[in-house]
Amino acid sequence: MAGGEGTRLRPLTSNQPKPMVPVVGKPCMERILELLKQHGFDEVIVTVAFMPQAIRSYFGDGEGLGLAIEYSVEESPLGTAGSVRLASDKLDETFLVISGDALCDVDLTELMRIHRERKAAVTIGLKSVDNPLEFGIVVTDEDGRIERFLEKPSWGQVFSDTINTGIYVLEPEVLRHIPDDRPHDFSKELFPLLLEMGRPLYGHIFDGYWQDIGNLDQFRQANFDALDERVRLNIPGIRLRGNVWLGEGVDVDDLASIEGPAFLGNYCRIAPDASVGAYSVLSASVTLLERAHTERSVIDASTHIGRSARVEGAVVGRNCDIRAHAHVQEGAALGDEVTLGPQSAVLPSVRIYPYKEVETGAQIHESLIWESRAPSRLFVEDGVSGLVNVDLTPETAVRLAAALGTALKRGARVVASRESPTACRMIKRAMVSGLTSTGVNVADLRVLPAAIGRHLLKTQGYDAGFHVGVSLTDPEMVQIRFCEQPGIQLTPQMQKEVEKHFTRHELRRAAFGAVGDIAYPARVRESYAQDLLAALEVDAVRERHFRIVVDYGCSSASFVLPLVLGPLGVATVSAHEFTSDSPESMTSLRESLDQAKRLVSAIGADLGVVFDRAGERLFLVDEQAHEVPLERTLLLFLRLLGSNGRRGKLAFPITVTSRVEEIVKGSRLEVIRTPASLAELTRAAAEDGVIFAGAVGGGYVFPEFLPAYGAVASLCYLLQLLAPVEKPLSELVSELPTSTLVHRRLHCPWSLKGTVMRVLTERLRDRKLDLLDGIKVLDRRGWSQVLPDPDEPVVHIYAEGKTREASNELADELRSLVEEIIEGSEAETRVSS
Repeated sequence: MAGGEGTRLRPLTSNQPKPMVPVVGKPCMERILELLKQHGFDEVIVTVAFMPQAIRSYFGDGEGLGLAIEYSVEESPLGTAGSVRLASDKLDETFLVISGDALCDVDLTELMRIHRERKAAVTIGLKSVDNPLEFGIVVTDEDGRIERFLEKPSWGQVFSDTINTGIYVLEPEVLRHIPDDRPHDFSKELFPLLLEMGRPLYGHIFDGYWQDIGNLDQFRQANFDALDERVRLNIPGIRLRGNVWLGEGVDVDDLASIEGPAFLGNYCRIAPDASVGAYSVLSASVTLLERAHTERSVIDASTHIGRSARVEGAVVGRNCDIRAHAHVQEGAALGDEVTLGPQSAVLPSVRIYPYKEVETGAQIHESLIWESRAPSRLFVEDGVSGLVNVDLTPETAVRLAAALGTALKRGARVVASRESPTACRMIKRAMVSGLTSTGVNVADLRVLPAAIGRHLLKTQGYDAGFHVGVSLTDPEMVQIRFCEQPGIQLTPQMQKEVEKHFTRHELRRAAFGAVGDIAYPARVRESYAQDLLAALEVDAVRERHFRIVVDYGCSSASFVLPLVLGPLGVATVSAHEFTSDSPESMTSLRESLDQAKRLVSAIGADLGVVFDRAGERLFLVDEQAHEVPLERTLLLFLRLLGSNGRRGKLAFPITVTSRVEEIVKGSRLEVIRTPASLAELTRAAAEDGVIFAGAVGGGYVFPEFLPAYGAVASLCYLLQLLAPVEKPLSELVSELPTSTLVHRRLHCPWSLKGTVMRVLTERLRDRKLDLLDGIKVLDRRGWSQVLPDPDEPVVHIYAEGKTREASNELADELRSLVEEIIEGSEAETRVSS
């Protein structure tokens, strides 16, 4: 049960659901899941209501915990029993109900045994407590059979001290008595009804620990009980002196400054003369500067406590900034990202809600209330993008870079580059600051194509890289793209690691002397050009005496390409070279293509090429000044590779036309397919034996030089492939097979994507399917595919038959099937609501 909003726990639960509050370094719900795993449970359904994505994104499918987790979402309040009934289609055997926000270590195995032994319909876990007034009392006979329920009694009504813990074992048939048209509660409605019906209801008194985390005092007490080992938990880290736990990478000047019991999470830093008093719980990356002191407090991740500041008996949220000589007193609570000015004081029992700033010297006597919600998905497409100073601010960039730095080791090296606009410069500088704050060193290439940075990863052992550029689709949108060794796109695993640190604010903070360095490497363009020339057949290209037009699209590739084309003996007329950082210097792709066509006609060039602003993608114009479609450019590379007798593998996304297989038939080339993402394509390109990879979009990869897109390298390899061929480019293109591939977009609500894919799989199980990415259906007419979009409420439909008509027929069939599933699911939702 994880639908709790936790209003009495605010401001701690302003930005997170109640089950996610931390208990010595882990969310309370994770402690409960570990308990379930310990007692042999392996299938878990989580009922969620308030901020469900916070729970989903943290636990996922449960694989990391060795569990299979599914989720049941309450769209409107259904009560404790109603929320379980919502998941009744998955409950076909005896099952356990347990709260995700009450800490316990009770014997669930014994509870299940007693339930089965007594052949009960319901067994309720009970606990004897000193003060039962806040709980529901359960009165049982000597055999444990329940005789009476009493919700939150007065002292005059206290006939027992055994309370309902909210842990139940139920038989599926009891769910039939829960109405589906209104909220319904277990202890107030369902159990009294079953008792009146004479059903066998039993109680079992637990011997272990159980603590409801209903308010801030109980939250602190649960953490203190864990330190005292009153509750059996797996506390992460190294254990010292019996009751001090230190996580990975903790930086402590003197261990004597820590008084147990205490817990310090990963990457905490305790400066000289700072002290950690008894019952201090510090989550990851908390910093205490000189003479700062904490005691009897729970402090969440990435909070900074300044010189001589004191936090005593308080609860502090994530990423707070408590400055010098500030004082947080007994019972106070700060929400996430609260800033306390120097010499300010938060008096007892005051609550400050997230994102508030307290001025220097202020004395806060009353609660300051303001609430906000957490950000959504971080990575989209092949990076992080947003409107500058709206979605993507310098503050966001610093935090993003610090998350990347935390995912890397201290002392790691990262290469940075950018495109020319000043907005890109601003974001890149913020990123550099964020990285160095985590102790990571940065090589700043300033304005250069992303391929130069990727080349450094491959040749000089840098650990990661990023490039700040402008989106191809929106000139107001800034995009940050990341790469890792040996120059490939950031893998999904690394993306998840960065996103985890970003969303949880668990950021490593380097000490004064450990802040990362910034370097400006020399002659990186020349090094790139020399290595590229070494990989090419220079003499063959030089003997052809090419005459070409290059429109740089205002990209910084104009700093690099002349260093390669000169030694290749290529005569070049260029346009739209990089000139300045001003927005006026930018040009659209259409303007560049039109300019290239005019120049090709004017000088009688062999071909023209246009670069995108990032210097990664290539657009072709033939000698007759006609644009070469992107799909045909991809097939052209393939035909030329096949004609020169090369042996090796070629990597393409699963959505690329099957004409690629036709072209390589009878050659020494082998086609391998990848999921439809740039990260998967470049990862495949980096594998042994792959000599080319590409997708429809103007990006091409020659892994023997670099397993990444690069327009400069793509043009040079194209010239090498064309050198021994006597035919003009237009004739080569005209001889290529024509693709009949069609692509359609279909709106699909986020909530129905999983349903669409599940139902499609069931309906098409007798057909020949390829499930590499999405669902691809193969038959004698061709193939069709449905692929959910990871970033939009859309599914993509691809189809390719022998003719365009056959392709449209295949696409229409699959589209109709998807629309039928969507309409049916929406109709069911309307009926049920």
